This record gives sequence, structure tokens and C-alpha cells, in this order.
Amino acid sequence: MLLSVVERLTLLSILPEQGNLTTIKIVARLREDLSFDEAEHTALNFRPSDDGKQLLWNAAGMVEKDVEMGPKAMGVVYDALKALDEQEKLTAQHIPLCEKFSYPEDG
Repeated sequence: MLLSVVERLTLLSILPEQGNLTTIKIVARLREDLSFDEAEHTALNFRPSDDGKQLLWNAAGMVEKDVEMGPKAMGVVYDALKALDEQEKLTAQHIPLCEKFSYPEDG
């Protein structure tokens, strides 16, 4: 699945920190796959905003990354989005992920 920088950062922030052994192994792998390597860090030049409340990067360095996700990983992300929805904590930033992960199923 092709994911933008924003989508990768958003996914990293919503993945569960606890669960059963299978879930935690899947989440660990997802975190590794969603993370940014040295070349991406160089190209994107991540840095905090002046007020320290946002992460900024070089838009010219933005590329999508193809992150392989099996059905279990897709389910973990779906469940994380569902939990945010039920808590009424979804934001506009989550919309592209909801669409990519078909949440909600009824469109």
C-alpha cells in the first residue's frame, strides 16, 4: 500500500501499544516498515517547528512508500481507526487513512 509521509506519521501515532502477542508482533513490524530510513531523513530534513508543536519537513523530498500489509496488519489499523471513531477523536488528518483502510465499511 502506498503511503505518504503524513499517512505514515499518522499511522505510527495510532498503532496500539498493548495487545496480545500476535498483535504486538504485527505492530512492531508495522512500526519498522512505517519508520523512515537514513536516506528519507536526509531528503525530508525533519525538524521541529519554532514553537515545537509540529514536525516540519522538506516537501520536495516527499515520496510515497510502498508498505506491505497482510490481513492481520490491516485489521490492526482498521481497529485503531474504529477506536478513534468511537471515541470521537478522528480528525481531518485521518480521512485518507479511513478511505485507504475502508473504514467505515458502509462508506
